[in-house]
Amino acid sequence: MITRNSTLFKEIQKVLIIVLSTFIMAIGLNMFLIPANVFANGATGIAQILAALFPFSTGIFLFLLNIPIAVLGWYKVGKLFTFYSFLHVALTTFFLEIVPVEALSEDILLNGVFGGVITAVGAAVPLKWGASAGGLDIVALVLARVSDRPVGTYFFILNGIIVMTAGLLFDWESALYTLLALYVSSRVIDTIHTRHVKVTAMIVTKQPDILREAIHKHITRGITRIPAKGGYDYSEKEVLMIVITRYELFALKEVIEEVDPEAFTNIVNTAGIFGLFRKDD
Repeated sequence: MITRNSTLFKEIQKVLIIVLSTFIMAIGLNMFLIPANVFANGATGIAQILAALFPFSTGIFLFLLNIPIAVLGWYKVGKLFTFYSFLHVALTTFFLEIVPVEALSEDILLNGVFGGVITAVGAAVPLKWGASAGGLDIVALVLARVSDRPVGTYFFILNGIIVMTAGLLFDWESALYTLLALYVSSRVIDTIHTRHVKVTAMIVTKQPDILREAIHKHITRGITRIPAKGGYDYSEKEVLMIVITRYELFALKEVIEEVDPEAFTNIVNTAGIFGLFRKDD
């Protein structure tokens, strides 16, 4: 998806990451949250609530909830992204049936904190590799792209609604511990998934036309071209300045290494931006 030489390898890596992350999520749910009667985050938590109110299993409700979310992801996020997200949902369901529901601790606070951290890792790592854990992950990502706010913030808001619903319908103590777990999850997600963080790349190259075309082929960002001259050999060069998200930095590095490995690139943290910056990409 990034360059011709890395496509197949990257897709295989992505599948392996999804498999590992779904197993991690299953451990967090079956060994920490579920035994402590703490509601899971996202669509899984909603499915748990619905399963307690209606005569259908959590798995059926989880599948039904993901149908409209899949449509949203298909049009707003991307077809491949949505496919991998549903792969994540299917594998999570599989591992939930394999991993035994067994508490490692009787302390509900420890279960809430560690369950929140573990499930957050399982949800955030796929986001960093161009997939998601499905469900509200896609909704939160779409909202983050529209407003340019951290993804974890929307996870916390959407899941806060789940907490209030669970508290009103069931047990307020469990709902409060669920809130704690979700807060921990949101912080972990923002730490791992840094798509909203901006950086500025200053690329000094002798092949500005070829490199500009290659970058635009893989990254939809504007580029400013600045004439430059080498201070040592006085050769004519150009500086390509581009503002990207940290999530796109890996793709930019691969493009530069493939097209112009002799280019010099300086990456600077960007405190803020004003003007046009494409968010819905």
